[in-house]
Amino acid sequence: QVQPVESGGGLVQAGGSLRLSCVASGRNINVFNMAWFRQAPGKEREFVASVLLTYGNTDYANSVKDRFTISREHGKNTVYLQMDTLKPEDTAVYSCAVRTRYSTISSRRRPDEYDFWGQGTQVTVSS
Repeated sequence: QVQPVESGGGLVQAGGSLRLSCVASGRNINVFNMAWFRQAPGKEREFVASVLLTYGNTDYANSVKDRFTISREHGKNTVYLQMDTLKPEDTAVYSCAVRTRYSTISSRRRPDEYDFWGQGTQVTVSS
């Protein structure tokens, strides 16, 4: 069993920054990749960014590319999301997802491909 735990959400003004963290805790964890998804009220959950724990490959949604940076600490099963130049449309619940098996690069954008999810952390960006 893997339990992802997110932290770092909060309220920030437009143009500001936040740094989210996610730790995938548990015993005998073999994490292949971790990702961030977000969901705003009335909208579907959407992909934000992903990273391969072992190799460090990253992928970003076009809406956050050049503003957000995902990084990981492989030995700690930890992933971060540095969010800069935040916009009101970034307001959402951000959730950390973990997959313990191999996945293709395209499938890493699909929420149904992930095995474990955190409870989420609220990010609110004011105008």
